[in-house]
Formats: sequence, C-alpha cells, structure tokens
Amino acid sequence: MRPRCLDEFIGQPHILAPNQLLRRAIEADRIQSLIFYGPPGTGKTSLAQIIANQTKCRFERLSGVESNVGDMRRVLSGAANRMENTGQITILFVDEIHRFNKAQQDVLLPDVESGIIRLIGATTHNPFFFVNSPLVSRSQIFELRPLSETDLFDLLNRALNDSERGLGHIKIRAEENALKHLARVSDGDARKALNSIEIAVLTTPPQSDGYIHIDLAVAEQCIQKKAVVYDGDGDAHYDTASAFQKSLRGSDPDASLYWLAKMIHAGEDPRFITRRLVICAAEDVGLADPMALVLAMAAHNASEFIGWPEARIPIAEAVVYVATANKSNSAYKAVDAALEDIRSGRTLSVPEHLRDTSYSGAEKLGHGKGYQYAHDHPGHFIPQDYLGADKRYYEPGEEGVEKKIKERVERWRALQAASRKE
Repeated sequence: MRPRCLDEFIGQPHILAPNQLLRRAIEADRIQSLIFYGPPGTGKTSLAQIIANQTKCRFERLSGVESNVGDMRRVLSGAANRMENTGQITILFVDEIHRFNKAQQDVLLPDVESGIIRLIGATTHNPFFFVNSPLVSRSQIFELRPLSETDLFDLLNRALNDSERGLGHIKIRAEENALKHLARVSDGDARKALNSIEIAVLTTPPQSDGYIHIDLAVAEQCIQKKAVVYDGDGDAHYDTASAFQKSLRGSDPDASLYWLAKMIHAGEDPRFITRRLVICAAEDVGLADPMALVLAMAAHNASEFIGWPEARIPIAEAVVYVATANKSNSAYKAVDAALEDIRSGRTLSVPEHLRDTSYSGAEKLGHGKGYQYAHDHPGHFIPQDYLGADKRYYEPGEEGVEKKIKERVERWRALQAASRKE
C-alpha cells in the first residue's frame, strides 16, 4: 500500500499541500539535498520513492544500518562517472542516516557539495543533533508529523478496498468503530495500522455468509497495546520531559499527570523523572511553598527505594503537590543575577569584619574587627554590611509562604538602609 505518487500520499499537508515548497520542488523536478525526519510510519521512505518515480535522476539507495563505507564509495564513484559521461544526476537515498557515524557521513560531503549527488536522508532522530552540521547546512530539513486518526482511518479503508495491492480481493466487513480503534491506537503510525488490519483479516475465519467480520473485539486483540513513540535519547524523550516540566510550572495537575504517565508507560528511568520534579520544585515553586522541594526529594528517595511500578504512587503525589503549589522563581532569578555580576563585573573582596578569625594572627590583620553577633541583639538581627556594596538580588514574591518572607526582608532592608545613612 505504499503510495506511488503525491496524490496517493496521505498526511503531511504542511509540506505537501498544493503550493507548499516541497510539493512544488518535486513537481518541478528541482529537488536539492533533503533530510526527512519524524517518527516511524509517517512516510519518509515513501516520499523518497515518490521523488524517485517523478525525477529524471538516477535513484540509488543505502541503509544506515546495513551499508558500509565500501558501499558508499561504490555508489559515489558510479554517480561521478554517470555525471561525467551522461550528465545525469544521482539521487542517493540513505535510510536511517543517523546510524552512520561521523566518518561515514563525512564521505558523503564532497559529492553533496559538488552536486554529483543529491542526498535524501531519512531519520527518526533530530538531524540537528545526529547528522553532521556540514550535511545539515547543505540540506533542506523537513519534519514529518504523526498521521491523524482521520488519515489512518482513510488509509485503512483504502487498504480494504484496493484489490490490486491491498485486501480488496478478500470478502471483508469491517465495522467503523473497529477501524477507528485501530486508527486511534496506532499512534500516528501508518505501518502499525496497516499491519494490524492485515493481522485481523488473516487470522479471522470467514462466517457463514462468506465474509470476514472485523468488529471491535477483533481489532482490540490485533493491537492490544500501543508502543508509545518515545526514544530514550531523542526528541520524544526530551519533548515529553519538557511538556512535563512546563505543565508543572503552569499549575496544570492533569497535564502533568498525563506526561508523567507517558514517561512511566515508555519505561523511563524514575531518576530522570524525579530529577525534573526536584528542579521544578526549586526553580518554579521555590519559596512560595518550600515543602514542594521536600516532597519532591522524598518522592525521589522513595522511588530509589521501591522502584517501578509502585514508585509511580509517591511520584504522582509529589507531581500533584508541585503542580498545585503556589509559584515563585525569585530564588532562581536571584542566584542567576548574582552569577551574572560575578561573570561580568569586578569581584568583591570580603569585608574585613567578616573574614575568618579562627587562626593565629588573624586579629593582627584586623580580621573580624567590628563584627557584631546577630544573636546578641533583639530579633536576632543587627544592621551591618555583609557585602561591601549596595547590591540587591533577591526580590521576594507575594505568593504563599514568601509573602511573610517579603515582610521580614523589607523590614531588615529598611534597617540596613537607615544604618548606612547614619
């Protein structure tokens, strides 16, 4: 059921709809080097083959999994001879191009740069991380997105009605809710959807009327559990973690729990999850509710102690707490402001009265002279200079616990200001 032309291609309207750049380039046979990236089953290889069918170029194919440098040099040598003798350009399609190491990718570079070949790479990994920068800079990058449920539903119906390449030669009655279930659970993967309907048809015996009946129960058996699109070191991994942390910051417990569940289902390391949770508790909740950091660390320790699957319970408890807590990033902003001062300004010396007095001779150097012990004064506070400069980094917020902290800090700062004025 692989599409043979652009009119048969389903999905990716953002790059293949009429008047979109890629479609115009294909139809005009003006393809340059391209890299397609996206999750499995979204049409990367199919799109390369459509380009091969519609171009006047010679089409060669290599695999990042199976091909070696010798295979690459053979194809590149043939492309150079073809260009010299006939003027014909070669399109080289490299499937799973991210599997080539840096040295293998470097072999392609001179011929891509000289125009002897036009490269089409396909990868499930972000090319900006996994493909050499020189190749990326000489290629147009197109991201293919998971197919919608409507796209997959149409694809399944097409397969059931196509007598030449699909299942149309078999007497089949498929219920709409069964096909919609397969489309939904396939998670945007056309290959998964087609495999599922094929399994359903080939493993279900005909009934007395001679038709194979595909109902919801059959569909559920043929695709019992979807494998969540989640690569352990690529976009899906970090995008999901990013959505998780931003949902916590945005005070949405439902979204936070969903992204947590996706990471759990995909087998994520609990330490990765709790690390993000601890960061959010400190960075985004901060002093508005200091207990958030305590609970996040408790969830981390509990998950280390009990492991999956029970670790999901204390982690979920901490997730809900952090998501629903008052928010403040004042401590995060304060330390970054101090760091920026240290990086860009003159480093301040420690004032004499604050210097260490624990060693013999410190008193002769004047260290500690004039220092006043805070606990000897009312309220355990005495205005004195602790920095040697008039700097302000911490700006307390108005949320939760920090509102009371703000009252204390403002009172102390007023006393410090009055002391300096005197």
